[in-house]
Amino acid sequence: MTPTGLSMDVSTPAKRRVLISGASISGPALAYWLHRSGCAVTVVEKAGALRAGGYPIDVRGTAIEVVRRMGILPQLRDAHIDSRRCTFLDADGTEVASLSPRAVAGGVEGQDLEVRRGDLAASLYAIVRDDVEFLFNDSIDTLDQSEQGVDVTFRSGQRRTFDLVVGADGMHSHTRESLFGPEERFHRYLGYCFAIFTMPNTFGLSRELMMWNTPGKAAALYAVGDNDELHAFLNFHQPEPPFDALRNPDAQRDLVATVFAGAGWEVPGMVNAMRDADGLFFDTAGQIRMPHWSSGRVALVGDAAYAPSFLTGQGSSLALVGAYMLANALATHRDHTAAFAAYERDVREFVAMNQALVDNGAATLFPTTVRALEQRNTMLRGLVAMPSATPRPAHSALTLPEFAPTP
Repeated sequence: MTPTGLSMDVSTPAKRRVLISGASISGPALAYWLHRSGCAVTVVEKAGALRAGGYPIDVRGTAIEVVRRMGILPQLRDAHIDSRRCTFLDADGTEVASLSPRAVAGGVEGQDLEVRRGDLAASLYAIVRDDVEFLFNDSIDTLDQSEQGVDVTFRSGQRRTFDLVVGADGMHSHTRESLFGPEERFHRYLGYCFAIFTMPNTFGLSRELMMWNTPGKAAALYAVGDNDELHAFLNFHQPEPPFDALRNPDAQRDLVATVFAGAGWEVPGMVNAMRDADGLFFDTAGQIRMPHWSSGRVALVGDAAYAPSFLTGQGSSLALVGAYMLANALATHRDHTAAFAAYERDVREFVAMNQALVDNGAATLFPTTVRALEQRNTMLRGLVAMPSATPRPAHSALTLPEFAPTP
């Protein structure tokens, strides 16, 4: 025995050193399960601290079982927003239908969760921060793979070697681009752009969403509680992605203002609030579809590998399930090539089913023609009489294996 009481038995395999890029949802979730399987985990995050706030997200189906196994289901239930109604409005602000959010989204009452993204991120961080190394305000600059490992140079200038690297850095993943090439190769544009920001709740809204539509345009105000702040959402159909605006906040604001010029209801005030908003988030609705999620010793998880788009409401759930399945594959297979192959084999059908939701009606809330809008409104009025929605099979299509012991 050594002075520390640890055995120096040479037959004990060395801990895998794993670097994860991204500290939002899939990164900390993966870190938790990798640490549990005996890995030495480092998470690098370009932001200076954990990102708080953010638009509400859903945790459904198989992902509920993931967070239950992580032990954070009780606090997520406490953080559940529990919206009471969705009200749809026509061009002049007249009510079309008011109904249960679950009737629209296909959720399961009493099981599925809707929480602020920041609440989920904080819960994940809290269960790993004492066991995992976090490097905030830094990011991966270069990756150099060899048979022995991955030599990583960070933006800070620090250089380290890891056995494996995982890109959990979102839809616009730098890890994916450095390894597989430009995002355009894997991006499936779905024909919409959207802007999300916060604004004062001067409307007296409480635990509810109000959505205004005209063909090709939607505006929503979402009160997630009883506070004085609203999440505002402006979504519009755009045949081609506005690449020039994606990296230019001023161009984004100008584009949105131009599209919604002359719109009714509360839209002019929302556009003015967007102009002044500090935390404007603008992006296209799109998916990432890749033939493979790994190359050598580097793999991708969550939106970096298979973003399903906000139209499916499944981004966070896929991130949680994918992180679990990747960690389980690595715990089952000492050889990373076999592990990555198992991860893809076991998760790809689940991903495909959830990405296919956009082709099976997931965009019907944002019709682009007068006829489609009329059809959607008729559907919504019908749902008022049938408020109990059936859960979508894709949400629970994967049965989680028991987490494997360390090989």
